[in-house]
Amino acid sequence: MNRTRTNDRFARTRTEGGGSRRGGSRFGATSAGGRSGSSGSSGRPKSYGRQSAAPRGEFALPETITPALPAVQEFADLALPAPLLAALGHEGVSVPFPIQGATLPNSLAGRDVLGRGRTGSGKTLAFGLALLARTAGQRAEPRQPLALVLVPTRELAQQVTDALTPYARSVRLRMATVVGGMSIGRQAGALRGGAEVVVATPGRLKDLIERGDCRLNQVAITVLDEADQMADMGFMPQVTALLDQVRPEGQRMLFSATLDRNVDLLVRRYLTDPVVHSVDPSAGAVTTMEHHVLHVHAADKSRTTTEIAARDGRVIMFLDTKHAVDRLTEHLLNSGVRAASLHGGKSQPQRTRTLAQFKTGHVTVLVATNVAARGIHVDQLDLVVNVDPPTDPKDYLHRGGRTARAGESGSVVTLVMPTSAAK
Repeated sequence: MNRTRTNDRFARTRTEGGGSRRGGSRFGATSAGGRSGSSGSSGRPKSYGRQSAAPRGEFALPETITPALPAVQEFADLALPAPLLAALGHEGVSVPFPIQGATLPNSLAGRDVLGRGRTGSGKTLAFGLALLARTAGQRAEPRQPLALVLVPTRELAQQVTDALTPYARSVRLRMATVVGGMSIGRQAGALRGGAEVVVATPGRLKDLIERGDCRLNQVAITVLDEADQMADMGFMPQVTALLDQVRPEGQRMLFSATLDRNVDLLVRRYLTDPVVHSVDPSAGAVTTMEHHVLHVHAADKSRTTTEIAARDGRVIMFLDTKHAVDRLTEHLLNSGVRAASLHGGKSQPQRTRTLAQFKTGHVTVLVATNVAARGIHVDQLDLVVNVDPPTDPKDYLHRGGRTARAGESGSVVTLVMPTSAAK
């Protein structure tokens, strides 16, 4: 077997910026003007400032008109409720990450925020602490949440909910998670019982609104997390229709690891004079992450994959299709490797159980499609393997973002066969 190993970074090319997937709403009419300056709106200014030059493949980020408040170095320097500060200490969170220190002073003041930071940089608490602090002390009426976090996938919704729950409890706010693949009746019941904060995927929230189980007219704070993926997955009509239903004078925050031109519509239409903060370059480079390309022949690929999977420690292996994931998982199990599969063909309870087993170490190899590429955080995961190389640079970024999170180190290995290398 002739294999060569290089430490060269996986070749990544920026895509030319295609337009956003703009279209009519599947439920309810959407206003062409959104909330920015249309008749009868809140009077918020239509323009959000000049635009600076953009890297290839990205839209020009707006320049803030109103100067941003300075960053802080300690959570104690923020106007956070005492219970939230106590919860941070209890969770062992002592020093804010850069994106938190930079955006929280402004989001706590009610400013719109456009934040870009690599996966694992602390975006969830960056928007979550502000959302909880500004909602604390209020009580939602049945079916009328006060704050909304929109995410593209069920896994990310659960991750956000898990991350924010201890802080929400500290200020006595009720959270509801609204995603597909789970009982819609149970989710409707949580909304009827009253939930101040809703974390949702667009499709399921749309369904609940159409059933009369939820209204967004009292939502004063809206967060879009990983908005670029929502655009890539075709959710833009649903997202804009949902945003058109929240309070027009409310606060909006958009956070993502990448901000390509698909997100430009959302920024232009729904953010007013936002504070713009980018922790690191859009390429998402992480100094604690190593990138390796492993050249293998087709006859050696299965054996090489098995050897990597049998190593000590946990690893996520990415493949392109559900069938390929299931086939590799079966092969690894037959080889004595504790593997489990994760893809869109699994029910939500199956996916939740598989992730829990992987996090606890009962499963050491998670074989997955891109459904696991965002929103999954596993402590001390030091290896990600692209068994099938990704075709989209953003997929590479987010697959690799499962490791080297929050300052930890990790490696991304991509298996490349001669036919792939030729492309």
